[in-house]
Amino acid sequence: MTFAPASTTANAVAATSAGTPGVPLTASGQAAFGRAVALSCRECGERSPIGPRYVCESCFGPLETAYDFGAITRADIERGPASIWRYAPLLPVPADVADRPNLNPGWTRLVRAGNLGKELGLRSLYVKDDSGNPTHSFKDRVVAIALEAARSLGFTTLSCSSTGNLAGAVGAAAARAGLDSCVFVPAGLETGKIVMAAVYGGRLVAIDGTYDEVNRFCSELIGDEAGEGWGFVNVNLRPFYSEGSKTLAFEIAEQLGWRLPAQIVIPIASGSQLTKIDKGFKELIALGLVEDRPYRIFGAQAEGCSPVSAAYKAGRDVVQPVRPDTIAKSLAIGNPADGPYVLDAVRRTGGAVEDVTDAQIVDAIRRLARTEGIFAEPAGGVTVAVLKKLAEQGKLDPDAETVVINSGDGLKTLDAVAGTGVTATIKPSLAAFRAAGL
Repeated sequence: MTFAPASTTANAVAATSAGTPGVPLTASGQAAFGRAVALSCRECGERSPIGPRYVCESCFGPLETAYDFGAITRADIERGPASIWRYAPLLPVPADVADRPNLNPGWTRLVRAGNLGKELGLRSLYVKDDSGNPTHSFKDRVVAIALEAARSLGFTTLSCSSTGNLAGAVGAAAARAGLDSCVFVPAGLETGKIVMAAVYGGRLVAIDGTYDEVNRFCSELIGDEAGEGWGFVNVNLRPFYSEGSKTLAFEIAEQLGWRLPAQIVIPIASGSQLTKIDKGFKELIALGLVEDRPYRIFGAQAEGCSPVSAAYKAGRDVVQPVRPDTIAKSLAIGNPADGPYVLDAVRRTGGAVEDVTDAQIVDAIRRLARTEGIFAEPAGGVTVAVLKKLAEQGKLDPDAETVVINSGDGLKTLDAVAGTGVTATIKPSLAAFRAAGL
């Protein structure tokens, strides 16, 4: 199928690929979006040319990236760098992406969590610990893909609406790439996330409202001349940005010896991480890189922001928006864009969506730290708490290979466990040590 050149900003790359008309080239003549050939509507299936668009012009459904992968082998991937760029052939990026100035995120630890598994009665449990990324959250993955799209489409400012982690990832990625940045967050975020977003030198704007209100503002800014030349990673660059979450699926499968886990528990904010992990698993199966075997996907939310969990439990297909009230601020999206698609993935695979209280989240943060030496932010506390709840409800197979996602570092959210501290204060003597019962 042939497409007309995508409309982009004024200084976007105008050249097109001889093999796929309408797909821009890099200055070195490579396909700017790799093996991606179009944007496809998730509702009606209509295809659009690659460009800074995120909504189908026919039905207003969300767009995602479509590919013509061709043949890809495990050896092709294993020869790649120890970052998400080993999966460049499966992403909308040029082949030489690893040579460009970027943060090279990914290839984070998959930790065999025997201690935690023993407490929960799970015999083959792993934690995918994404706190090891450059800005200490999985958001570095998605921003890295969006950054390459922004470069190829000629944007000069990188921007986003964010609950905290994304703002830091955008600021760092833009600084490394030599682009301007301006990020927007709800007022009242954790201090650690505010500092981390601001330290990279870009503009950080707090808005008096919820994340959903911040996101609506950004959508308005895109249509205004004040936003000319701005690439909003999770709005007009969303079809590329969201593909970064697939790399979690790719890494988990490769780190398990090229097999899919039987069960996986994933946090839900917008829901994109969950749906793209599912997409990544399906692509690996279609390419013959892993065995086609059943897997179950479980979604995790905080009780104070659980619209997808509520819809799942009520048997609804429609996710009703809520106003968030939870310590898990990185998951506090009351109107999740991918909510209906989360329900589809969970129901198709035989999984479930569950929610937990703030007290259970804090307990799970401490439990993961105590058992495995991993200090998670509240989003990780949500997944571990939901993991525990699902195990207690008998919804998980205790013998099946299970993965739980920790998406960020607890050092950004110290307030969540503020009651944790010094065991005792003593004089510098053995007598004082013994007297304290230590």
